[in-house]
Amino acid sequence: MTDWPTGIAFDALIGIGSNVGDKAENIARAVSLLTADGAVRLVKASGLYRSPPWGILDQDWFVNAAAAVATDVTAHELLRRCLAVEDEMGRVRRQKWGPRLVDVDVLTYRAQTIDTPDLKVPHPFIEQRPFVLVPLLEIAPGERIRGRTVRDLARAIDVSDCVPLADRA
Repeated sequence: MTDWPTGIAFDALIGIGSNVGDKAENIARAVSLLTADGAVRLVKASGLYRSPPWGILDQDWFVNAAAAVATDVTAHELLRRCLAVEDEMGRVRRQKWGPRLVDVDVLTYRAQTIDTPDLKVPHPFIEQRPFVLVPLLEIAPGERIRGRTVRDLARAIDVSDCVPLADRA
């Protein structure tokens, strides 16, 4: 487990995003489903952030959030649970980086580095994605990812397009 200075401990950081339908409700439902049986417990959740699409630009804007969770399940089981949430909510994978009802990603798992065909943690694109770093900055600014803190990673890129959802009409 990773401890924050406040003594809050977590096992994994999860990124959640949506750009189809009621985006905020999709994120809330994903968190609810992920934590429903108690095997994954929400420790802290970020606020909601609006951001432009990444990868494929011709699509609607996204709402993103991050969650710190505690769990006794393995990293691969946590991934399986995240994918099961996406499936239960009706996500259809048509296009890489395309529109999505919900996306639930394992960003970090304890202090582990995992590089398997189905799971890579820390997530390989964390350093490039403002919509991941900004919510993480709210809940785990001192978390170290590949030797750098979330705070330092966020300072290294332009995060100005990722704003609290309430800041945009």
